[in-house]
Amino acid sequence: MFSLSNRDRVLVVDDSPDNLLLIQSILEDEDLDLVTVNNGQKALELVAQQPFHLILLDVMMPHMDGFEITRHIRNDPDIPYIPILLITAHAQPSVALGLDIGADDFIRKPVEIDELIARVRSLLRFKHTVDEKNMIVRQREDFASRLTHDMRTPLIAADRMLNLLLQGALGELSEAMQEVLRTMSRSNANLLEMVNNILEVYRYESERKTFYFSRVDLKTVITNVLGELRPLAQEKQLQLQGELPEVPVWLEGDRLAVHRILVNLVSNAIKFTDQGHVTVKLTPVDQEQVQIQVIDTGSGISPEDQLEIFERFRQGKHYNGGSGLGLHLSKLILEAHQGQISLTSRLQEGSTFTITLPLSQTPAQSEEKKVV
Repeated sequence: MFSLSNRDRVLVVDDSPDNLLLIQSILEDEDLDLVTVNNGQKALELVAQQPFHLILLDVMMPHMDGFEITRHIRNDPDIPYIPILLITAHAQPSVALGLDIGADDFIRKPVEIDELIARVRSLLRFKHTVDEKNMIVRQREDFASRLTHDMRTPLIAADRMLNLLLQGALGELSEAMQEVLRTMSRSNANLLEMVNNILEVYRYESERKTFYFSRVDLKTVITNVLGELRPLAQEKQLQLQGELPEVPVWLEGDRLAVHRILVNLVSNAIKFTDQGHVTVKLTPVDQEQVQIQVIDTGSGISPEDQLEIFERFRQGKHYNGGSGLGLHLSKLILEAHQGQISLTSRLQEGSTFTITLPLSQTPAQSEEKKVV
C-alpha cells in the first residue's frame, strides 16, 4: 500500500499568492513538505540546490512561464528526474506542448480538490517507483564491480603460479602434467579476461571510465598489436599481416583504449580462423576520417548473429568461449572517441570488421584527461 512517508518534498510554483494558498490548503492533510515560490527563477535555483519529489507548476507566469521552466529542468543533466504536474487554464494545444517538452501530467483550473490530490499521489507513487528502480540498478552495478574487482586478485595469483610451474620452477614435469597445467592456464586466462571485460563494461556504462586523450599514431599502435599477436597466429599457421601507409596516421584519443580494441578484434579473428590469413588494413578516408579494417578468412558470422554481435553478452553461434563482452566493450570505446564499428561477413568465407575514427586536427600536445 502506498504511503507518503518521510514527508515527500513538493515544490509549488505560481505567481499568484491566492493560488499558492489554495494548493497549500488542499494538500495540508497529505503530510507533505511543501515549498512555495512565486517565480520561475527561484524555482530553478531551489531545484538545483535541493531534492524534490514533485513539482506543481503554473503555466502562465510573467518573465518565465511553466513551459520554459520545464525545458530548463529536463535539459539539465545534473538534475535527477522529478515529476512535473502542470496547472493550466489553457486549451488542449498548450497541454500537448507541455507534455511534449517533458511534463508528466496536467490539471486544469479551476482545480478540483479530489482530482489534485489524486494526481499528486499518483505522481509521487511514480517517483518512488523510479527511485527504487534506480537504486536497485546502482546496487547491482556496485555488486558486479566489487565482485569482479575482488576476483581479479586470486586469478592473477593463479596465473603467475601456473606459469612458474610450467617454467619448471618447482621441478621437472612430465609431458602429461605440462598439458594439464597448460589447460588450466588457458582456462584461468579466459576467466581473467572475462572478469576484466565485465569490470570495464561496468565502468563505461556507469560513466566512471576515465580516458587520457593525446595525439596517437595509429600506424604505431597497429604495428605493436601485430607484433604482440603474431606468435598466436604462428601457432595456428596463419599469416598475420598489416597493410599500412608509409606515413603516420594521427588520432586524438586514448592510446591504451585504442590498443585494446585492436587486440580484441585481431585476437578474435585469429581465434576463429583455422586457415588462411588475418589482415589489418589502415586507410585514410579523407582529411577528417580514417578507416581500420580487420579482415579474416575464418568461419564467418551468420546474418542473424550479425544483428546482435555488438550487444552485451551476445555471442555468435560460432563462438565457443568468452563472455560476449569484447565487441560490446569495443563499441563503447569507439563511441567515446566519436567513432563507429561495423561488420560484413559470410559463413565459411570470413569476416571484416570496419572501424571509422576522426583524424586528429591539432598539432602534438600534452595528455588531456577526459571523463566519459
